[in-house]
Amino acid sequence: MRMHRKVWEYCYIAQALQERGMLRPGRRGLGFAVGEEPLSAMFAAFGCEIVATDLDTDKVDKAMWVDTQQHAASLEALNRRGICDADAFRQRVTFRFLDMRELPDGLGTFDFIWSSCSLEHLGTMALGEKFILESLKYLRRGGVAVHTTEFNARWNFLTLRRGPTVLFRRRDLERIAKRLGQLGYAVDLDFTRGDLPCDKVVDRPPYSQEPHLKLVLSSRSIHVLTSFGLIIEAPSGD
Repeated sequence: MRMHRKVWEYCYIAQALQERGMLRPGRRGLGFAVGEEPLSAMFAAFGCEIVATDLDTDKVDKAMWVDTQQHAASLEALNRRGICDADAFRQRVTFRFLDMRELPDGLGTFDFIWSSCSLEHLGTMALGEKFILESLKYLRRGGVAVHTTEFNARWNFLTLRRGPTVLFRRRDLERIAKRLGQLGYAVDLDFTRGDLPCDKVVDRPPYSQEPHLKLVLSSRSIHVLTSFGLIIEAPSGD
């Protein structure tokens, strides 16, 4: 187990869904900007039916996403680790291109939806917040949405609100949670910073392999960031 924030994101999403009874046969899940992450294959191995999505290859920054294997161009890319039986994977997982800034109608509804550190790359913080809210149209009653994103671990005032990577502050996440609450959704926020030795290490460019849980965004940046998880539960309608 690597002490890397990307591993934490995968474990966080999977654990949140497992605890809420989402990872079992018959459940339907929708993933956004899945890249080559292992979650689609893992969820399929549990018996879930998955629609995995990513940005059309023609619209992708090749140097940033394709060359670093953070973009999926085909269904086969999602099971390269062999996590799910190949035949079962083909039966349970479909892949399509989707732009998180322009969510289409007609996808249907799902028991759960997820994204792993992608909504902060939509250009502005406002677009990231818009995605969180609009993606809930795909969620069934009693469903669960789990998103991880970049969190400003140093400031609750200075931050990056636009650009290739934006950093959500505590105040931003609390504002989003309040708005979701007004719409009837239950939101789980946990701002615990951690007090183990690895939680106190801030990785700096050129980044080491581990621990890589907190980091400076760039060599000239004043911002320290880490990953943050947001769990949203839709009302059951009972």
